[in-house]
Amino acid sequence: MSKKKSQTSSQIPQMKSPGGDGLKIIPLGGVGQMGKNLVAVEYQNDILIIDCGFMFPDESMLGIDYVIPDTTYLEQNKSRVRAIVVTHGHEDHIGAVPYIAPKLNVPVYAPVLAAALIEINLEEFALKNQVKVIKYKPQDKIRVGKAFTVSFFRVTHSIPDAFGLIVETPEGIILHTGDFKFDPTPPDGIGADYDKLKQIGDKKPLLLMSESTNAHTPGRTVSEQVIADTFMDIFASTKGRLIVSSFASRIDRMQHVLSAAAKYKRKVAIAGRSMVKYFDVAVKLGYLKVPKGLLVPLHQIKRIKDHQLVILSTGSQGQEGSALQRMAFKEHRQVQIKEGDTVVVSSSPIPGNERSISAVINNLYRAGAHVIFDKKMQIHVTGHAYQEEMKQMLELVRPRYFIPVHGEYHMLVAHKELAESVGIPPKNIFVIEDGDVVEFKNGKAKKLKDRIHAGSVLIDGLGVGDVKEVVLRDRQTMAKEGTFVVITVVDKRGRLVGTPDIMSRGFVYVKEKGALMDMAKQRVQNLFKKHVKEIPDDWTNIKSKLREQLSEFLFQETGRRPLVLPVVIEV
Repeated sequence: MSKKKSQTSSQIPQMKSPGGDGLKIIPLGGVGQMGKNLVAVEYQNDILIIDCGFMFPDESMLGIDYVIPDTTYLEQNKSRVRAIVVTHGHEDHIGAVPYIAPKLNVPVYAPVLAAALIEINLEEFALKNQVKVIKYKPQDKIRVGKAFTVSFFRVTHSIPDAFGLIVETPEGIILHTGDFKFDPTPPDGIGADYDKLKQIGDKKPLLLMSESTNAHTPGRTVSEQVIADTFMDIFASTKGRLIVSSFASRIDRMQHVLSAAAKYKRKVAIAGRSMVKYFDVAVKLGYLKVPKGLLVPLHQIKRIKDHQLVILSTGSQGQEGSALQRMAFKEHRQVQIKEGDTVVVSSSPIPGNERSISAVINNLYRAGAHVIFDKKMQIHVTGHAYQEEMKQMLELVRPRYFIPVHGEYHMLVAHKELAESVGIPPKNIFVIEDGDVVEFKNGKAKKLKDRIHAGSVLIDGLGVGDVKEVVLRDRQTMAKEGTFVVITVVDKRGRLVGTPDIMSRGFVYVKEKGALMDMAKQRVQNLFKKHVKEIPDDWTNIKSKLREQLSEFLFQETGRRPLVLPVVIEV
C-alpha cells in the first residue's frame, strides 16, 4: 500500500483533467504495485476504464479484507466516464466492480466467464439490477462514447476467456495485453490470436500497454500441459486420500484433477466457497467437463474410501480462513488431516505469503500428511509471460510508444529494458506509476508534471474507506506492542479524584509488574498536581500530556511503546 497519507473524497479538491485536449493514459491501480488493476483512457469528453480489480491486504493491514483503487477522480468526472471494459475474470481485474461501478453508473463489458463471475459478485452485494453487465465475444466491436472503439484479441492465461484490448482513438490505436502468456498447447485448445496481433502491428499502433509480472524471468513459460501429465503421475502413485489445493480461478487445474480422478476412479469433492463459485460457473458455461457420477458432496466424504477420494480445495496461499488453512489447523468441520493423506499445494507463493504457506505446510506434516509443493515437484506453472514472450508481444505489435503495466516498479523497469532490446527507442518508453499521466497529441507523447490523486481504499467488513492509515497504525501498534489504558476521575477543577486505574492488554502481565504499575500511577498523579497548579482552569489537553509522558516513561522502563489510551472522566 502507498505510504502517502490517505484522504477522504471530501478532503480531495475537485480534480480537472490535467494537460491539454490530447489522449491521456491515467493508471489508478496496478502500475507500480501488484493488484487492484485499473487504467483510465481519456480523450476530451470521454473516459474509458480498463479493468476494475482489488488486491488482498498485506500483513500490515490488520483486519482489512480487500484493497480497491481510489477512484475519486473518476467519481468527480463521472459525467465523462462511458464504460468499464474487463480483460478477464481474475479478482485483481474484476473484484472492485461492485464497489466502483455503481458510483459511476456505467455498463461493464466483460468476456463470458468474467461476466458470469461479476454477476455473482453483484448478486452477493444485492446490486445486480444496478449495474449493467454486457458480455462480449472475440469478434465484437464496441463503441464507447464518441472517442473510442474497442475490439479484442484472444490471449492464453491461467483462466479461460482472457483477452487483450484494441482501442481505436482519434490519436491512434492503443493495445492493452491484459494478463497473458504464449502457450503452444493450452488446455482448452484455444491459442492466442497471433494473426490479429500481426495485423495490428502492420497498422503501426500508437501505444502498447503490456503486463510486466515476470519481466525478470528469462526464457519462455512452461505449458500447462506439463501440469496435466504431472497430475496423472501423482494420481497413479498415491494410495490414500488426495487433497489438491489451487487458486479457485485455475479452471484448467480443476480440469486436470477431474480428468485424473475419472481415469483412476476417484470421487471428487469441492471445499472452499470461492472454489465452489468458480467451479459451478465453469460447469454451467461448459468450461469444465465433469463425467457423470464423479462429484460427491463434501459432507458425504466419510462414505468414500480414502483411495477413492480427491478433494479440491482453496487455500494454496495459506489464506486465513481458507479451506486448506482450516484443515491444517484442525478447524475444518468435514475434513480432518490424517496419516496417509497426500496434499498437493498447486501454486507458487505470492510475495508476502511465504510465512502463511509455510505454517500451513508445517501443520499438514504434523498431522501426518505427505505434502507436495513447488519446491519438491513442478505442480504449478505461471499464467504470466516470461521475457521471450514479452519480447514476442512487442515484436508482433511494433508500437511507436510503450508503457509497461501490471507490476511493481522494478518489474516495469525490467520490462522497459526488454522493450529497448527489441528496438523501442528509450524516449518512447514511459515507466509510470499510479496517478501519473501520459498525454499523446499529434503523434507525440509526454509525461505530464501534474498528477491525479491515486491511492487505496480499504475494505473492512461492511466498511468502505472508513479505515484510514491512522487506524491501521493503531492496529499495528496494538498487535506488536499491546495497549496501556489509564482511567482517571477528575472534579470540575481538573483535580484527580482517587487513584488512577490501569489496564494492560498484550503489553505486560499486570500482576507480575506491580512496581511498574505503581510508578505509572505516580506519574499520573504528579502530572495532575502540576497541571492544576500551573493552569487550574484548563485541563482539556490533559489526555495528550498523559499519552506523551506515559509513552516516554514506558519506553524508558521496557523498551516498548504500547498504544496508550488515557480515559478522563469528569464528576
